[in-house]
Amino acid sequence: MRINLHIEKLVLDGLPLERRDGPAVQRAVERELTRLMADGNFAGSQSVPAARAPAITLTGASPQRAGRQIATSVFEGIRQ
Repeated sequence: MRINLHIEKLVLDGLPLERRDGPAVQRAVERELTRLMADGNFAGSQSVPAARAPAITLTGASPQRAGRQIATSVFEGIRQ
């Protein structure tokens, strides 16, 4: 199965991270979204023009952990 996901804009307000952490957060989001979708939790062909992901409270301030939590929230937003 092939899944194409294009996120035009992801708005993240109030992260307890530095600007330099952006690329690491991005990589973590991409890896976690890939894992979540590959696990079979995403079925069918669909287009979602806009999605509002559930709010999260970050636990820990590492870019990798933040990226995983953001990806999980985004995944829930597009899955609904």
